[in-house]
Amino acid sequence: MAATTEGATGAELTRFEEFALRVGKLTNEVPTMKVMQGRFLRWISFSWVRASLIRRTFVEGLQAVAELHPDRGVLLGSNHRSFFDQYAMLLSMYVGGASWAKRLYFPVRSNFFYEKPLGMLVNYAVGGGVMYPPVFRQAERSKQNKETLDKLVRFLAEPGTVVGVHPEGTRGKGPDPYEMLPAQPGIGQMALVGKPIVIPAFVNGLSNDIVKDIRANFKHGIRHERPCIIVFGEPLDYSEYLAQKPRPALYKKTADLFRARILELGERERELRRQCLAGEIADDHPGWLANQQKSSLFARIDD
Repeated sequence: MAATTEGATGAELTRFEEFALRVGKLTNEVPTMKVMQGRFLRWISFSWVRASLIRRTFVEGLQAVAELHPDRGVLLGSNHRSFFDQYAMLLSMYVGGASWAKRLYFPVRSNFFYEKPLGMLVNYAVGGGVMYPPVFRQAERSKQNKETLDKLVRFLAEPGTVVGVHPEGTRGKGPDPYEMLPAQPGIGQMALVGKPIVIPAFVNGLSNDIVKDIRANFKHGIRHERPCIIVFGEPLDYSEYLAQKPRPALYKKTADLFRARILELGERERELRRQCLAGEIADDHPGWLANQQKSSLFARIDD
């Protein structure tokens, strides 16, 4: 579609971007629509992700996450290697009985999901539009990004909200899954302004080939060849920074703290992976997600 004024590289949004944003706002900011999205995630998205990953997924720290009683929103910060990282973590939280997670938001770069019809289709077909609000790359669109930050801070004020973010701001593409790109200050600013509970996590073992990952789930012995491992950490204490005057340098320092904790969890994941590959973790170990299903899995989402 034609641009409204300056086009996709200018400050103004294209007509398609405006349309995608209106639909995203309707889906994620109207309470009834957000409830419908939650049902879609639990009954549709969960079903295919479960069938695709559950047999080879090992999770540590899930019980503590499931037993949280958050009095405000939760900021879930993790590394980013695969397009499906967040879905794997969502799967584990649902299986583990984290029924307190009512409203999910995964802010995403706009250049595919909000600028192209195919991106919008993928967003809604796979996650019911949960990849919202968008973050724009262009410096000319700082106003829109300010609005995105304000929305996320507002969402995080509500108990039952989960915002999934990556300190790196983009997907790591290097050969070493235990390396992370430098942290961007945005996650630090979000935390210091919104003051959410921050839970770090590290996930490894997924590719960007969905067909390959689905096939692997049904391969005999895959748990000892290529497991998907998720490690959740304890809520992160960043109170030292909350006591200081907010400023860009402090946002970066806070983001670096989150990144460092995620990397520590990566070392734990590395050890768990070594144990899996060596056959030291039995198939009946409670860490395997298939062994953690609870009756609360399909808890009502509109309570």
